Amino acid sequence: MALLKTVDAKFFHTEIPYKPMGKYAHFLTVRVTESYPLFQTDGELNKARVRAGIEEKNTISRLSMFKRKQSTPERLVGRELLRTYGLVKPEECEYNVAFGMDNPDCIIYGFAIGDSGSEKSKVVVDTAFSITAFDESHENFTLNAPYENGTMAAKGEKKADGKLDGNIGSVTARINQQDHIRPQVFFPSIVTLKDPTEASFLYVFNNILRTRHYGAQTTRTGRVRNELIGVVFADGEIVSNLRWTQAIYDQMKTAGTLKAPDPLDEDDVAEAAKTAVQNLMSEEFIVHTDFIGDDFKPLLAEVKTLTASEDGIRSILDQANKEAKAYYGVHIDKKAKAGAK
Repeated sequence: MALLKTVDAKFFHTEIPYKPMGKYAHFLTVRVTESYPLFQTDGELNKARVRAGIEEKNTISRLSMFKRKQSTPERLVGRELLRTYGLVKPEECEYNVAFGMDNPDCIIYGFAIGDSGSEKSKVVVDTAFSITAFDESHENFTLNAPYENGTMAAKGEKKADGKLDGNIGSVTARINQQDHIRPQVFFPSIVTLKDPTEASFLYVFNNILRTRHYGAQTTRTGRVRNELIGVVFADGEIVSNLRWTQAIYDQMKTAGTLKAPDPLDEDDVAEAAKTAVQNLMSEEFIVHTDFIGDDFKPLLAEVKTLTASEDGIRSILDQANKEAKAYYGVHIDKKAKAGAK
């Protein structure tokens, strides 16, 4: 039974194929920070020195959001839903410890368990780059770790004779400085699903819409909202995140909507992102069907209606689970049993 009425069934497989079959669903996402997230390696924010635009040839430093910083939070949201609806038990599948191998998360996002087997991810995510330059997009904060009394000084310091003196206090040295990404910094990102079934398409779509925290310290900061501006179905991969970002930069510079040091206006970014990707898709040498702008609204509305009800989300998860188990039984379990003989 088809779950979607706004998309032709020809874009989906009826079951998960074992070999690449040349169908791609590309989710055009603009990730916008809503707090002070950290995308860092070795204590420093990730950044890259690149050309500002396609036409604008000046070189600037941009913040980088590595692929694992994007895909891991999204698949964890999906795993949480699978547990919520009783399709995965915690003891049966533990992320990066003991994969269950037969559920939608493992089959769609992949796994590797040494000699026990592996499955390549069908979700392709590449590094995303901020539209604005590094200097305009980050801020340095001084952090501290106060004692339980709410101050930076602790009482009950030991004297030279080893006895406690409640009047002697010491100021903690637990003070640090850390660069954080500012709110309203935009990261255009294309999430690609290879050889989608309708259920796997909706599963990944829902994970992108639901994920709210990215980067380090996700329980305290890292709030990011994903704004989808379209979906492209194609028989190959499309433009890179960097080129899309550079095209957006050119659009906004031409329109005069780059207003440093003020943050970018979200409506200006959305309009530039749509125009830029439409222009880039017109230059592609692949067969593609684009749902962008007004053409995307009916699909987005249908998906949101479907995922907003318990019956709707359960129907997606149940179908994705059936497909994953069927794939596991034919392509993973049989292979494992054959190798054990």
